[in-house]
Amino acid sequence: MSKFLDRFRYFKQKGETFADGHGQLLETNRDWEDGYRQRWQHDKIVRSTHGVNCTGSCSWKIYVKNGLVTWETQQTDYPRTRPDMPNHEPRGCPRGASYSWYLYSANRLKYPLMRKRLMKMWREAKKLHRDPVEAWASIIEDADKAKSFKQARGRGGFVRSSWQEVNELIAASNVYTVKTYGPDRVAGFSPIPAMSMVSYASGARYLSLIGGTCLSFYDWYCDLPPASPQTWGEQTDVPESADWYNSSYIIAWGSNVPQTRTPDAHFFTEVRYKGTKTVAVTPDYAEIAKLCDLWLAPKQGTDAAMALAMGHVMLREFHLDNPRQYFTDYVRRYTDMPMLVMLEERDGYYAAGRMLRAADLVDSLGQENNPEWKTVAINSNGEMVAPNGSIGFRWGEKGKWNLEQRDGTTGAETELQLSLLGSQDEIADVGFPYFGGEGSEYFNHVALDNVLLHKLPVKRLQLADGSSALVTTVYDLTMANYGLERGLNDENCATSYDDTKAYTPAWAEQITGVPRAQIIRIAREFADNADKTHGRSMIIVGAGLNHWYHLDMNYRGLINMLVFCGCVGQSGGGWAHYVGQEKLRPQTGWQPLAFALDWQRPARHMNSTSYFYNHSSQWRYETVTAEELLSPMADKSRYSGHLIDFNVRAERMGWLPSAPQLGTNPLYIAREAEKAGMTPVDYTVKSLKEGSIRFAAEQPENGKNHPRNLFIWRSNLLGSSGKGHEYMLKYLLGTEHGIQGLDLGKQGGVKPEEVEWRDNGLDGKLDLVVTLDFRLSSTCLYSDIVLPTATWYEKDDMNTSDMHPFIHPLSAAVDPAWESKSDWEIYKGIAKKFSEVCVGHLGKETDVVTLPIQHDSAAELAQPLDVKDWKKGECDLIPGKTAPHIMTVERDYPATYERFTSIGPLMEKIGNGGKGIAWNTQSEMDLLRKLNYTKADGPAKGQPMLNTAIDAAEMILTLAPETNGQVAVKAWAALSEFTGRDHTHLATNKEEEKIRFRDIQAQPRKIISSPTWSGLEDEHVSYNAGYTNVHELIPWRTLSGRQQLYQDHQWMRDFGESLLVYRPPIDTRSVKAVMGRKSNGNPEKALNFLTPHQKWGIHSTYSDNLLMLTLSRGGPIVWMSETDAKELGIEDNDWIEVFNSNGALTARAVVSQRVPAGMTMMYHAQERIVNLPGSEITQQRGGIHNSVTRITPKPTHMIGGYAQLAYGFNYYGTVGSNRDEFVVVRKMKNINWLDGEGNDQVQESVK
Repeated sequence: MSKFLDRFRYFKQKGETFADGHGQLLETNRDWEDGYRQRWQHDKIVRSTHGVNCTGSCSWKIYVKNGLVTWETQQTDYPRTRPDMPNHEPRGCPRGASYSWYLYSANRLKYPLMRKRLMKMWREAKKLHRDPVEAWASIIEDADKAKSFKQARGRGGFVRSSWQEVNELIAASNVYTVKTYGPDRVAGFSPIPAMSMVSYASGARYLSLIGGTCLSFYDWYCDLPPASPQTWGEQTDVPESADWYNSSYIIAWGSNVPQTRTPDAHFFTEVRYKGTKTVAVTPDYAEIAKLCDLWLAPKQGTDAAMALAMGHVMLREFHLDNPRQYFTDYVRRYTDMPMLVMLEERDGYYAAGRMLRAADLVDSLGQENNPEWKTVAINSNGEMVAPNGSIGFRWGEKGKWNLEQRDGTTGAETELQLSLLGSQDEIADVGFPYFGGEGSEYFNHVALDNVLLHKLPVKRLQLADGSSALVTTVYDLTMANYGLERGLNDENCATSYDDTKAYTPAWAEQITGVPRAQIIRIAREFADNADKTHGRSMIIVGAGLNHWYHLDMNYRGLINMLVFCGCVGQSGGGWAHYVGQEKLRPQTGWQPLAFALDWQRPARHMNSTSYFYNHSSQWRYETVTAEELLSPMADKSRYSGHLIDFNVRAERMGWLPSAPQLGTNPLYIAREAEKAGMTPVDYTVKSLKEGSIRFAAEQPENGKNHPRNLFIWRSNLLGSSGKGHEYMLKYLLGTEHGIQGLDLGKQGGVKPEEVEWRDNGLDGKLDLVVTLDFRLSSTCLYSDIVLPTATWYEKDDMNTSDMHPFIHPLSAAVDPAWESKSDWEIYKGIAKKFSEVCVGHLGKETDVVTLPIQHDSAAELAQPLDVKDWKKGECDLIPGKTAPHIMTVERDYPATYERFTSIGPLMEKIGNGGKGIAWNTQSEMDLLRKLNYTKADGPAKGQPMLNTAIDAAEMILTLAPETNGQVAVKAWAALSEFTGRDHTHLATNKEEEKIRFRDIQAQPRKIISSPTWSGLEDEHVSYNAGYTNVHELIPWRTLSGRQQLYQDHQWMRDFGESLLVYRPPIDTRSVKAVMGRKSNGNPEKALNFLTPHQKWGIHSTYSDNLLMLTLSRGGPIVWMSETDAKELGIEDNDWIEVFNSNGALTARAVVSQRVPAGMTMMYHAQERIVNLPGSEITQQRGGIHNSVTRITPKPTHMIGGYAQLAYGFNYYGTVGSNRDEFVVVRKMKNINWLDGEGNDQVQESVK
């Protein structure tokens, strides 16, 4: 403010009082105001965001002054919504608003760091060996030297290094590993590319060029809902949050929207002003409950039971007693309910078998192409038809893969019958598995027969082989499964909601604790609203349901409700799963960059759950057996062995990937094949049959069959997502650990049949762990080399989310501080050094790659009927049919850097595509040559350059249909050839639009509609998954082409999950062996251990941020009920210990009435680096939330080669669930900080 008047001698302020003495004018100096003015002055504002996997994807203003970031505020310039919708802003949260603290904090990594012991050995080795590869070999081949630095992991001891030194060591280690053991022994883990897609691609591109293994994340995080691939053939596709505003009934089920979807919560509150009813379903009184009209609190882990009961009500009232035309028409057209299922004869009853196929019938109903993959129904005239849309029409022919109601043979319009009731040949007794009677001291059960016999209308058909079979429809099976009496005098069906039979509201009340009246009311309201609005009822769902072992049962329960009510594919309705920022919108433009598909195909991918289960030896402690998971109707003799045996069988049948792949260096195979005068493929097949080559997973403790080098970037694997944390410390890292249980050898458990057992597991399998981060996380503490990466305000990148339809940037508002570099520059430097170091060791090499049978390829039709294992002699080994594809990739190792920094020729020779369709990219490559310029010479001469992260971003934007309208039109045209319907009209109005990186720096841009996704980006409708399936008649990518409620794969049937059932949480058997074993004199109690997402951090990011620590309690905490706390003598803020056979952790107790008795919550993710004393159990510092967890994979998630149940990276596979886990909780006695500073204390014992 101006001080002009202060210069005049005779202009003075009056000093007398006024307002009866309540006010007075004072003459004071106002220079103090300058401090505030200067604090908020800035030189420029730059747009960026936070790449933190929060799904927020919020655009922020980054304020820069004197070359430093001073603060950030929310951007408010998102493209406007249509007039009847609220706008997207404000978007942001307190966590994001605190990020700039990191840039200049003590936590910031400033220089490359190396473990001191390793550095000393490396420098000494370099003096003796001029060749870096030989220098590394001299260290790692000396067992004592290797053990020396591995045992130091997690204990500090880092010293400053240089980029030249770390790049040389990393390159030498990689070259040595590739040369000695194979490229698939080098692996990398980085999650969620959507949050910073160029940064992810940096490491993945390097790994893919050298043949390394890229590890999955979505399944490992347990963010993947397997029910989505099972039902829709889609990894995950969900509505944007703005579509909540179009709903008129919302159930938030296991999703704490205001806490974990903070930027989007305003849509949830705004829609209530329209009269939309909201219901919260959570076991604890979570923040979402405060925003809802009604709160239901089922016992944790029993959600499927409540969903079944709600489905029971919906089917009874809206499909049977008073059928609604909209619902009936919807399930007839868009689900598999009309499809016929063959019945298998058992001892005195029948069991539902696989779906009837055209190939089962005489003349295959006139179908010559893939008749074994074409499902069959009966039309309204009583005729057998193979309707359009099933997966058999997708491959090998054109124009009939659509959901038009037509006979696939004649093309005539046809209406399918839903039920055989009234036209049946006879009534048959059909058995259904029942798991709700399995007793447990922690979960309620209702005792009924484990096989429930229901009466179903059936028809008898003559089959092509001359035999006859009984068939019924999926609709009839569903009605019986839900226990609905239809006049068939079915003793196991209910005539009233008060009958305690599966799956009535009265039954569910006993399981869940929710009053039956509430279940009936909500089901009735939800369905009635959907009927009146044609599907505008929605379920928002999240980790609360998805992190359980039987997560697919929880989710299929909700999905069935939505399907019964015609909600999927309708704006304002459907399934809204939000766990992880999975939506990489320009996916098809990003994949060639990330996995080097422009230079060589295929890339090596591995599902992380199976990877870590195997290599961290968690399988050695497995307590769950396949027998206890099987259906009571299954032939148990076919399913013997350990859970890891099922994973190995899945690998060799081509269902799941493997890494390392084979028990030999894949670079050696081509050389040996040449000596034998055979092709590498034929040689590999012959060797596998003979047993001279085996899958590496069959001998995981063999020193040649485990990973050697691991890169971790954009992730805190060992401090956040690493389930089985203590097993990783022991078996992967070879350092101090806190495992309390005994392995199978010592406890006399069930040992594997397929996997070689060794009494002593192999410790310290990883030779080198390299982590890139901007802060010193727990993973950094356990690494050998730590590389300082640029923060989100110091690099150029891109970000998308499923919560909104925009693409927007991370921008370098300032240069990377100290010696930090962007991920792109770091991996570019490693690639350059690798290319130099490999000379003399690696040249042009032929790499033999095994590839599992892929979803969205013709190979997904590989195994149409029964499961056959070539190793058991049940069939021949045929690559890509009964076993993985076996392929060769030509690698030019000295050209790695040149390939890393240029776009390869395959984009022009082969083109691009995704999800089963492909298109030409010649014009896009021509454009990229103009945008990025071209290589002047060398192996990549004439190819577009990728020198910078912005070059990489331009490659993504140019190749993706979501950001290039010309490509979008080509992609829709490619899909139109499959469906026989024109879809190009969905993108022609955007054909001339091309989004560039500078465009999104100016303002977030709305993406273009693309066949990669099932919703539309349109001015008239908000993005909603399944919209194009319903409105454009594009089939779902499933067996029937429709929403697949019946899973007919043999393993699904034998594990009792062909139809939805309630399965209680599994018994991990992790507490009884340790209860009271190391008593400290205080009471102990077993409680269920849950890890929901927290308020004061995004995963582990921000958990060490001073601003967030100040607002929260600061440090690890565990929430528990007042009832359990009183029983254990624990008061709020007491130090407690939480432990089981997997490990132990310490934390402060938060005692609250919002938590029900029997469960604890430790919000994910709290590290071991802040305010953590030592454990009385392990005598080590604390532990983290994953110290008490261990992976248990589910066999049904291993299925492959079967339509929608086929592998895809992050699409389908084993998941890292953890909520079934139980822990022992007690009050701590001795609080030992393990620092010798005299701050130890003794807590008062429980009296």
